[in-house]
Amino acid sequence: MQNEMIVIQELHKYFGQIEAVKAVSLTVRQGEVVIIIGPSGSGKSTVLRCINHLETPTSGDIYIEGVHLEDKKTNINEVRAEVGMVFQQFNLFPHLTALENVTIAQRLVRKRDKAEANRIGMEQLERVGIPEKADAYPRQLSGGQQQRVAIARSLAMNPKVMLFDEPTSALDPEMIKEVLDVMLDLAKEGMTMVVVTHEMGFARAAADRMVFMDGGQVVEIATPEDLYNNPQHQRTKLFLSKILTH
Repeated sequence: MQNEMIVIQELHKYFGQIEAVKAVSLTVRQGEVVIIIGPSGSGKSTVLRCINHLETPTSGDIYIEGVHLEDKKTNINEVRAEVGMVFQQFNLFPHLTALENVTIAQRLVRKRDKAEANRIGMEQLERVGIPEKADAYPRQLSGGQQQRVAIARSLAMNPKVMLFDEPTSALDPEMIKEVLDVMLDLAKEGMTMVVVTHEMGFARAAADRMVFMDGGQVVEIATPEDLYNNPQHQRTKLFLSKILTH
């Protein structure tokens, strides 16, 4: 049995009167790629944000490598340093070069000196395929390149887990593949990943398991093969029939 990297138990999240996440339980093992799909407003991104404690759960428990995030004694920033997150928007500092964007958190959080941070930063820009853009500013980069800088920035922190929240949804179609290729390489390297995406071809290629959410709940968890070819729930069938048109 692989190590349990993330354990979510009976997660509930309210925004005012609205229950965005309803009793979600999920375990992600070390080295596993779990992809969450579902219609807009189904609670996918909220679950991801709760894992990183960007949202505080209303109730329920989340453990990362056995550390209980809801325990008052837990240092959330320490846990968060082990969890990389890539958003729809790239959130790069516009006044910093690509390399500086990749090194700033290393120096502030990991306390690395400039030489080490730069070395690791260049390794990660190489890893995402844009080492030649090290000295470029975000405005000089395409959307796909900016998102790859954002991924490099997360990887430079040596995270144990990578969370991706619809990382290609803000990109032009021709740029989507270059970002998905980087993510596919990470999956092959054994990075533990939880990905919210609408890219079904990528999900089929990368996922160990897929989670279909609707109305704040987990409807079905299955391998890509089983989910696509033999969905168990009517709601899953309906969703897939709309998006798997090819």
